[in-house]
Amino acid sequence: MIYTLMLVVFVLGYAAIAFEHQLKIDKAAAALITGVLTWTLYVLASNNIHEVEGQLLHHLSEISSILFFLIGAMTIVELVDAHEGFAVITDKIKTTNKVKLMWIIGILSFFFSAALDNLTTSIVMVSLLRKLIEDKKQRWFFAGMVVVAANAGGAWSPIGDVTTTMLWIKGQISAGAIVQSLIVPSLATLLAPLAILSFRLKGNVKRPTKSERAEHYTDPTTPFERNFVFFAGVAGLIFVPVFKTVTHLPPFMGMMLSLGVLWIITDILHRRKPSEIRHHLSPLGVLQKIDTPSVLFFLGILLAVASLQSMGQLGDLANALDHSIGTDSQNGVYVVGLIIGLLSAIVDNVPLVAAAMGMYEVTETGLFMQDGTFWQFLAYCAGTGGSALIIGSAAGVAVMGLEKIPFGWYVKNITLLALVGYIAGAGVYILQNMLF
Repeated sequence: MIYTLMLVVFVLGYAAIAFEHQLKIDKAAAALITGVLTWTLYVLASNNIHEVEGQLLHHLSEISSILFFLIGAMTIVELVDAHEGFAVITDKIKTTNKVKLMWIIGILSFFFSAALDNLTTSIVMVSLLRKLIEDKKQRWFFAGMVVVAANAGGAWSPIGDVTTTMLWIKGQISAGAIVQSLIVPSLATLLAPLAILSFRLKGNVKRPTKSERAEHYTDPTTPFERNFVFFAGVAGLIFVPVFKTVTHLPPFMGMMLSLGVLWIITDILHRRKPSEIRHHLSPLGVLQKIDTPSVLFFLGILLAVASLQSMGQLGDLANALDHSIGTDSQNGVYVVGLIIGLLSAIVDNVPLVAAAMGMYEVTETGLFMQDGTFWQFLAYCAGTGGSALIIGSAAGVAVMGLEKIPFGWYVKNITLLALVGYIAGAGVYILQNMLF
């Protein structure tokens, strides 16, 4: 009975998040209440309180690593922004044509995501969009496509998405094979919606205009300082997956190291400037700009999903898929992968992939061998399927928080485009397997 009540609470909490705009209740509050209530019900239903406490602490350690990663990435991006570092890119983007700009933003997001990760990329690209587009609603549309592009770019890289990284570290896939097999399908995931938008989008965007105050504002940073902090920040973000590969420590450790080094760099660069300017250009100053409600939302929703995982509901769902559809044939593998991808738009893709990894072992030959069809298609679907809903991926959650995009608006304007891309990419992967 209580387990059913947990599901009811989760669904109601999810509905409150989905209709945040209509209810005028911040999604962070709904997520936090949902996360706490599901765990409260779980512990009341359990005969072993200590076991539940252990499960909670285990999940909290994983969730905390994500949150610290997010805070570190957001701080680095805000620090680069405070130095006007993104002008290195924005100054080179001269076009205001919507179609051309959408293609530029999409391609940049796609390849940035492969080199960094989809979460960091979404944060960086939203900062860029604020420099390029003044109108909020227009910027939402571009930000929505950033989510699609970032998730597509992260799917084919072993460091581009947390689920792909999980499969890589555990040995289900190898770095070279996943790049070779998924780069074309992932590119199709982006190109399909971009092609549609090329016929739909008309006109130009309006760039932000400098206020009278801004016109008289003297930039406290030199061109050298702006460029240096920009490249140091990007290098720090790229360093994170390298650090993880070498040390096998969680990604947030590398992010904290990069933040610490950039902190020292900015302190040295500005040590002779007045204290007010130093504060504005330091991590202490930019930390005030961090979107704390988004971090708390992340905490709440991940706690709620973790409770369902601990309860066994997600594992049961995966087993039900296996028994009803079957994975003993290639077609069955495709269907299961597509369903898991679509489910990842509703619940976090990490526990879904974790459940799938727990259900199946790597075999010597066949669909489940290393770099086999099941694991590759799972990486693609789990990485890109979350784009269907804005809360279905870390990139989407970050963009939602940064730009305050309503859930319903995303469903109305982006979901169908994301689904078209998702199906197109899946079709390309299946066609690849048939031909090669």
